[in-house]
Amino acid sequence: MALLHAGTAFTRISLLLLTALGLTTAATGCGSGAHPEAAQSAPIAHFRFFSPASFWNTPLADTARVDPSSAQVMPPFKAEVREEIRESKGPAINTTAYSVPIYTVPANQATVAVQLRPGSTATALREAWSAVPLPAGAQPAAGTDHHLVVWQPSTDRLWEFWRLQHRSDGWHADWGGAMRKVSSSSGVYDASAWPGATPWWGASASSLSIAGGLITLEDLELGKINHALAIAIPRVRAGVYALPAQRTDGVVNDPLALPEGARLRLNPTVNIGALNLPPLTRMIAEAAQRFGFIVRDGASSVALYAQDPTPTGENPFAGSDGYFESARAPLDSFPWDRLQLLAMTLRPAR
Repeated sequence: MALLHAGTAFTRISLLLLTALGLTTAATGCGSGAHPEAAQSAPIAHFRFFSPASFWNTPLADTARVDPSSAQVMPPFKAEVREEIRESKGPAINTTAYSVPIYTVPANQATVAVQLRPGSTATALREAWSAVPLPAGAQPAAGTDHHLVVWQPSTDRLWEFWRLQHRSDGWHADWGGAMRKVSSSSGVYDASAWPGATPWWGASASSLSIAGGLITLEDLELGKINHALAIAIPRVRAGVYALPAQRTDGVVNDPLALPEGARLRLNPTVNIGALNLPPLTRMIAEAAQRFGFIVRDGASSVALYAQDPTPTGENPFAGSDGYFESARAPLDSFPWDRLQLLAMTLRPAR
């Protein structure tokens, strides 16, 4: 496994982000009087979606309360992970399938209508999708979910889609969401997300935005993940969800199954440095200890989500000099047996 230290994909994304924010000249040093070498060494702020006070971005206290059920709930989950590793089917990091491509667009990006599935009564969502700055050549993620996020920094808005596709008569999606004031949002769909929004919005089964919790290309380039990570699990508890989730598609009638919205954290007493983990695994472990994993969705195996590199035209994850040689291997050595379930606020399924 080899981490890139000056990846072209990251550089391209950084320039696109800075251009969209109107910061290209200052940040890249390409303006009049700037010294190129000095500009190249200037630090770039670590961008994170949503409010600094969001559950995605707020570090956990070492004293964060462990849920009373943790000792009963975590062993079945850990057994699932051990079985997946034994059978070489997980845990995985979704990179170019069942992942999230993010299209960062400028203020002058032409808008198009994205048609909501016929028969839907979500009038407000249909209106929110009437003018989306979606690039003509955008490609949703591979896999049946066909996720995609459009983010426009100049308006502080994002749109996200589930089962997005382009047909002869234009763009269509089965479901998703739209969010205003992204920079001050908590990162979950509720009535404040957009006029007329409901907790049923969002491309995930929990109403947590799929822009949250991603291992981004910028995280990998900077060598640090400063936010919580979204996780998918195969056995999602039915009948309840845990805040900050707003809903669930869980079907497992077992009180020992994890609900969507549950937050797992690596025990703060674990000395990560002493585990001799590969660089990427260590980054994930540090994030899991400081911010935790949040159950966002169900899946056929345990999985984390990475930013899909498709919009960059390159795949920095693949190859011997990529971020990792296998999408599964970086998680084999993660200390799954030291995870805890943090205190949950459960709500009945809607």
